[in-house]
Amino acid sequence: MKTIFDQTTREELLTRIKKLNETNTAQWGKMNIYQMVKHCTLFDEMVLGRQKYKQSFIGFLFGKMALKGMIKDELPVKKNMPTVAGFKVTGNGDVIAEKNKWIGLVEEYADFSNYDFVHPFFGKMTTEQIGYLVYKHTDHHLRQFNA
Repeated sequence: MKTIFDQTTREELLTRIKKLNETNTAQWGKMNIYQMVKHCTLFDEMVLGRQKYKQSFIGFLFGKMALKGMIKDELPVKKNMPTVAGFKVTGNGDVIAEKNKWIGLVEEYADFSNYDFVHPFFGKMTTEQIGYLVYKHTDHHLRQFNA
């Protein structure tokens, strides 16, 4: 299974991210290109340890089971999945600047060190689970914008 911690996989994702521009439109969902890129930078900042979140009660009850279902195979993440409230982005902004920030964050996975990561829904995760989830999340949103 693909993981963000594999250099070849990171390079593939970075190539796809670099192709994004203001003209990309969503194949599904409500986000525009800026909102998606900003959403992904917020997600990666969390995983890399720049922002900390506590696990929600509903996540405590169902998070492990949901995570297991999401990363059990190579299938892409389903369309229109719910997102954590803190990662819902509105408005517009500088797509290129946010894209460059996202590229830098993806590159940082080469030196990942946030081993105490707690996802706000899935809870405490192993490094292996983090690698799979970050890949799948990134791939999902790149597919969403045809990249």
